[in-house]
Amino acid sequence: MTSSTPRRTVLTAALAAAAGAAAAAPAASAADRDAPSAVAEPSAGRHTPEPGLVDNSGWTTYTDWRSGDAAGVRAVAGRRPGLVIDTPNGRTDYTDPHTGTTSTWEYAAWTSPVHVSTVPATEVIASWNADTPAGTWLQVELTGRYSDGTATPWFVLGRWASGDGDIRRTSLDDQTDGRSTIWTDTLAVDDASSGLRLLSYRLRLTLYRTPGSGLTPTVWRLGAMASDIPDRFTVPASEPGPARELAVPRYSQNTHVGQYPEYDNGGEAWCSPTSSQMIVEYWGRRPTADQLAWVNPSFADPQVCHAARYTYDHQYAGCGNWPFNAAYAASYDDMSAVVTRLRSLTDVETLIAAGIPVITSQSFRKEELTGAGYGTSGHLMTVIGFTADGDVVANDPASPSNEAVRRVYKRREWENIWLRTKRYNASGKVVSGTGGVCYVYFPAQPTPAQRKALAAVGIG
Repeated sequence: MTSSTPRRTVLTAALAAAAGAAAAAPAASAADRDAPSAVAEPSAGRHTPEPGLVDNSGWTTYTDWRSGDAAGVRAVAGRRPGLVIDTPNGRTDYTDPHTGTTSTWEYAAWTSPVHVSTVPATEVIASWNADTPAGTWLQVELTGRYSDGTATPWFVLGRWASGDGDIRRTSLDDQTDGRSTIWTDTLAVDDASSGLRLLSYRLRLTLYRTPGSGLTPTVWRLGAMASDIPDRFTVPASEPGPARELAVPRYSQNTHVGQYPEYDNGGEAWCSPTSSQMIVEYWGRRPTADQLAWVNPSFADPQVCHAARYTYDHQYAGCGNWPFNAAYAASYDDMSAVVTRLRSLTDVETLIAAGIPVITSQSFRKEELTGAGYGTSGHLMTVIGFTADGDVVANDPASPSNEAVRRVYKRREWENIWLRTKRYNASGKVVSGTGGVCYVYFPAQPTPAQRKALAAVGIG
């Protein structure tokens, strides 16, 4: 139902081993040679925390981009402020691990101010929104300070390009300092029961371009979601709010079974990009005919194939990298996107009431979600509304046809399978859940009502 193995499933199986493994250096990057040995003292930074268990922080304004440490970049003002290459800080050779090709790139970098999380965190997931024209790409890194006063190294959280002609977009596994580990798109403390937490962090953005080209990526948003979700098999039930349903396009991933197997074995694993494409089109964006020209003309809904190709993570070997899906959505004109966690279906109702659908990640046995007809170790769906009884109206891409995509699921079942962090699989083994992970895509210039709803769930 989903791309490859979900990260939380991997975490459950691997954290114990990681805790006892020898520390390994993070993957080398062009900017690593001047990496600080510790995080600088905290400075003021704009953030919109979600009370309780989740903290969202982001840099999006002209003032934000003029803070931090710049090395060859400059902030640009305007309707949508951003960060671009000004005078490159140097050149470096990058050997793409997925093609073996070595190329020379100019680069420049920006390092955020320290963000002190309102939630001492066990996990951190970054998001970025950017334009990366052909001949450019970017890298996102994080360093943080633990509750015992020590610091992490610089961890690479992703190498991203919206196209795939210059580099292969990729996460980098096997990064650890023996205390935290990068699992595809998530920094996770190896042993949360020890009490160790990440208290603060800085993000570093490195922009790359073909030497002498004058090209540049433009980054409009960079941020992270830090969280400390307790282990739980069940969560409290929320009270239903007003009924509303949004008119979201319906696409089935199963329409694409066997198509383009080089992208995670075909449509049977494309729940994430299929969900992303539904919401991108809800907001009135879609690929152009020229962008879809590579797709076999006999295939229905070629834009779903396009979304799979351009969210594909060559390290993870799947289309389910959470930040990569958000970055894909934000590659469309005037779109913003973040990965976060929400507290309850009440938060989702707040967004739906403002016209903002939500893509949620969950795992469950067949009998745990009435009417689904399947079980899954990880699956993405879109929540598009609520019935008068408070039940969830979802566009479920794991449906036999586009016409069958709209489903109604019982509120209590849905809320629990989405928000829990522990569950029993079909063999009776304790495995993990996502703890409320979701993607939220919205216009770069939201309406006042949308802005208020986003702020209410911790997104600024």
